[in-house]
Amino acid sequence: MYAFIRRARRPVTRDEAAASVGISRKLAAFHLDKLVDVGLLRTRTDAPGRARTVGRAPKLYEPVPDLIQVSIPERRHELLAEILADAVLTEDGEHTARSIAFEVADRRGTALGGADRDRHRPGRLGTERTLTLAAETLEALGFEPERAAPALLLLRNCPFHPLAAKAPDLVCGINHRFLGGYLQGLGAADAATAVLQPESGSCCVRLCAPEEASQA
Repeated sequence: MYAFIRRARRPVTRDEAAASVGISRKLAAFHLDKLVDVGLLRTRTDAPGRARTVGRAPKLYEPVPDLIQVSIPERRHELLAEILADAVLTEDGEHTARSIAFEVADRRGTALGGADRDRHRPGRLGTERTLTLAAETLEALGFEPERAAPALLLLRNCPFHPLAAKAPDLVCGINHRFLGGYLQGLGAADAATAVLQPESGSCCVRLCAPEEASQA
């Protein structure tokens, strides 16, 4: 409904918003007012070019201009930017920028996995428990994890797209090292592995049991 209102390029009524998603006017009003409460929409009762009606003027809704950025599916370009910035700042002249970026990604992932291990204190991890913990964290990072099998976690969204499409070797390599580092920091390197296996429309990495990696 919010996307419809942004595309309309004009204030819309509750009836129009309800029709755009096929729900009742009452339910649309509830969601519209919630969007107003959180600052995504604003209301008015008149708009240039709209014909006046007899009786009480209907409440109109329009987007609050240029205050937010919405990305569906979720993108995490700031994470990639931080890794690349750290790589540039630590460049020593002896190694390529690519290799340093991979090392930074590994360290970032290891730190994240270590934080998860400290928080959950899972003890010795098997594959299924590892993938369950990983799914929780990677969901928050926008990877849209899908448990395709007990020992296989697919990542249905690439948070670094479309940058990954422009420089797949670099960006997918960073992603691979980041996720591998995460498993290492989690203390689960023997229970699961990050496999680089690009697939159109999905993340280039999947997590699985080590014995499954050779079959990927």
